[in-house]
Amino acid sequence: MTTDTASLRATSQARAFAIIAAALFLNNTVALMLGPLLVDIANEFDTSVAVAGQLAAATFFSWAIFAPLIGPFSDSLGRRLVALTGLGVMGVCISAAAFAPNFIVLMFLLMGTGLGGSMIPPNSMAAISDVVSPEKRGRAIGVAQGIMASAVVVGVPVVAVLTSVADWRLPFLVVGGLLLATFALSWLWYPKSPNTGPRSFSYLNRFKELGSIPVFRVGMLANFSQRIAFYAVLGYLAAYLIDSYDVSVGETALPLAVVGAGAVIGSLFGGMIASHQKRLGLVAVSGLAGGAGVLIVFAIDPAIWATVAIAFGAVCVLSIGWPVFITFATDIAGPSRATAIGMMGASNRMGGFIGSALGGAFLAIGGFSAVGIFCLATVAVSALVMRLAVREPHASA
Repeated sequence: MTTDTASLRATSQARAFAIIAAALFLNNTVALMLGPLLVDIANEFDTSVAVAGQLAAATFFSWAIFAPLIGPFSDSLGRRLVALTGLGVMGVCISAAAFAPNFIVLMFLLMGTGLGGSMIPPNSMAAISDVVSPEKRGRAIGVAQGIMASAVVVGVPVVAVLTSVADWRLPFLVVGGLLLATFALSWLWYPKSPNTGPRSFSYLNRFKELGSIPVFRVGMLANFSQRIAFYAVLGYLAAYLIDSYDVSVGETALPLAVVGAGAVIGSLFGGMIASHQKRLGLVAVSGLAGGAGVLIVFAIDPAIWATVAIAFGAVCVLSIGWPVFITFATDIAGPSRATAIGMMGASNRMGGFIGSALGGAFLAIGGFSAVGIFCLATVAVSALVMRLAVREPHASA
């Protein structure tokens, strides 16, 4: 009987992890899928790539606005309800985007996608943190971030291939269908929260408690500055390859997969150092190296695979910081983990918004080299903030 019970528990945990992993993977695919589609969308709606890039900015903006607001619901009402709501909203909106008749409707649907998507990462990371010991938390978060980053290796290149097979609308249909399938499986398999009696909602108090911690606020700023560069290079790399090397959208699939592998490796390494005593210093140095790499990518035109190799390295080191900042947030948050992760996630997606919006502005003003300079400047700000203002929780006690 004991063996049967243990086997059932292991099966249940495996199913739960599988659907959480699928949700994280698809969530990040949605966040990054516009990169290979920008040229085709711009052509269909008779606009420029820089303007089409504002679709990503709008998605990230709604993501950033709602991500911190979801955390208290997850902490107070349970992870399952938030997971199902997020998957349902995101699946419906991304599917409907395939039928958008004009640019404005597409933008509003993608903002709705951002609303649903904002619920998934903080809720999922909190669910993982709930069952993992503090000593293993950084590594577990690093693995989860690696799964998310694998969307760049698999999801985004598949989007490019689907676009070359049909047009930019097909990827929305495919990803939307997968999200709705994940919703159905989550309804069956997502674990229910244990009945621990009445829980206080305390919505605003959770924000007040975290907002009163200076090191947490400054950590959000450092993360925000660094993620601007990360999302700018991923958002405009495909357009850069198409423009500079005269390749088709489908031909960007393999280069994007190679660059995406850098995000996976960087996330896994970030998880390994997430509990290290000097983690913030390592993140600052890696961020500066990544910013310099992005500048080289966009300012110099060597052979295409040399560009891809440099972009791989830049994305790899720029990916190290995110698992570290998430672990940093959970170390501070106490019982409000989803709220803390949501607030840190807001700084992440706001970085995506600024990276897409200002990246497009710099592209229009000074070309791709201006985007590279912009990215280097943002990681320099992040490194300066970490050097001067961020202290580890135990150091500030």
